[in-house]
Amino acid sequence: MPDQLTIGLLGGTGPQGRGLALRLALAGHRVLLGSRDRERAVSVVADLLGGRDLPVEGVANQDAAERAEVVFLVFPYAGQATMLPGLASAVGGKVVVDVINPLCWDEAGPGVLDVPEGSAAEQAQALLPDARVVAAFHHAAPRLLADPERQVETDVLVAGDDPAARGLVIGLADQIPGCRGVDAGPLRVARQLEGFTAVIVGINRRYKIHAGVRIARLGDDRRRRLNADLRPAGTREEGS
Repeated sequence: MPDQLTIGLLGGTGPQGRGLALRLALAGHRVLLGSRDRERAVSVVADLLGGRDLPVEGVANQDAAERAEVVFLVFPYAGQATMLPGLASAVGGKVVVDVINPLCWDEAGPGVLDVPEGSAAEQAQALLPDARVVAAFHHAAPRLLADPERQVETDVLVAGDDPAARGLVIGLADQIPGCRGVDAGPLRVARQLEGFTAVIVGINRRYKIHAGVRIARLGDDRRRRLNADLRPAGTREEGS
């Protein structure tokens, strides 16, 4: 993975987008935090940085999609079907990371909306046919992401049909303190990842915590060795 990527966060002014922007910038990447309203994005970035000198820029969503090498979708699910078709040409064949959880709420707590394609990520792939869509970061607590003094403490389960794209996103997860990128398999698994977020959110509300997910008995040496198989041909493992 390159030392520095330009990463666009579409709809990045919410808690998840702000937290990811901060962590990815601290990892050395250039971040374009997007919004429908560029001025709102600029204001959010100023508040997020609080005087810190980090490579985060507030831009319009279209600008973020065009300029970024990797694009994150972090807006509410309700906007995905209408927003993505207009961005298909800007995104092209880029890696697109869908962080969207199609959740609903009722008197029993959080639940999962029915998505015709099976998951928000599979819907994104249908709307962005040339993109290399990956589902990831569903269970990373926004409040922990936004506090660089704390460990995020979760495994980031990464699903996608393009192995090299999965490998890139796993590498990004590994750069966030307390996170481990874990290969969860093909994109169809996204429906389980998104649905499990409702369980995590419910636990957080009941116990007043910021829970994450850990895969037990997956040693780091084995994880890194097998994840290395996802690297694009011709790239080198860090430290080699």
